[in-house]
Amino acid sequence: MTNTSRDGTDGSAGRPAVRLRMPRETASHRAPLFWAVRAGLGWTVLLLAEVGWLLNDRIDTVPYLPVPSPQYLLIAVTAVLALLHVSVMPCWRFRVHRWEIAPVAVCTRTGWLNQEWRIAPVSRIQTVDTQRGPLSSLFGVVSVTVTTASARGPVRIHALDQDVAEQLVEELTAQAGRTPGDAT
Repeated sequence: MTNTSRDGTDGSAGRPAVRLRMPRETASHRAPLFWAVRAGLGWTVLLLAEVGWLLNDRIDTVPYLPVPSPQYLLIAVTAVLALLHVSVMPCWRFRVHRWEIAPVAVCTRTGWLNQEWRIAPVSRIQTVDTQRGPLSSLFGVVSVTVTTASARGPVRIHALDQDVAEQLVEELTAQAGRTPGDAT
């Protein structure tokens, strides 16, 4: 944030002060379900591996001996964590995830436990890309990646509706073309 004087400038060559505010736009209304299913698939793979490990170990033991295995506890803990993650994370992430395109910058706020607020000047934009995998295609969501000349990496806007993503790419491409700068 910049320091501002009483006349509304930042004190450097009389430029208008920049006032930061929370980005307004949200992810698609389908994003929470998409994030829940994607997380659930990951937890399912882990649970299946744990059950396979349990069954493999049970084959090597003497049958009819009721010996409780610590693997049962591991499976139970994993199932509880999976249920919490799949039920809480998507809604929480949806509340946090915001983005906005201003005339001079792309602003995003992402995350759920670790939240990140990124602001990338339009003059620094190098490329604008979209990503859509099989699962995101099923849910009709697209992610947009704005690559800038930043050591921090690209700015990502996750889980947008297809038409919103297309409009965003067009707008950013046009703005970057109109904005003076060398994107370095």
